[in-house]
Amino acid sequence: MKQERSSEPPSCLQSPLFMVGQDSHGNWVVQDQSGTRGGLFVDRLDALRYVRAENANRTQAYVAVSGVFELDMSRGIRIPRQQPLAEVRRSKVA
Repeated sequence: MKQERSSEPPSCLQSPLFMVGQDSHGNWVVQDQSGTRGGLFVDRLDALRYVRAENANRTQAYVAVSGVFELDMSRGIRIPRQQPLAEVRRSKVA
């Protein structure tokens, strides 16, 4: 019996999709869909170089975002909530 081949590679082999746009200050923003990789760049060329470097020179792995696009690196990472400063001081004194 023949096994059917999938037309798409497994997700672990697919290139991440990056979004590229400008923030409210005119900086170029690059961020992947999961929110774990990206950065701010002075110009579009540097932003696209970053995308190519992260995707083994495949530039088709980005989407141009129109309008204001702010960098948000906290989406994909759980940041532990910190204690308020007053509670930290009280616990050290006790």
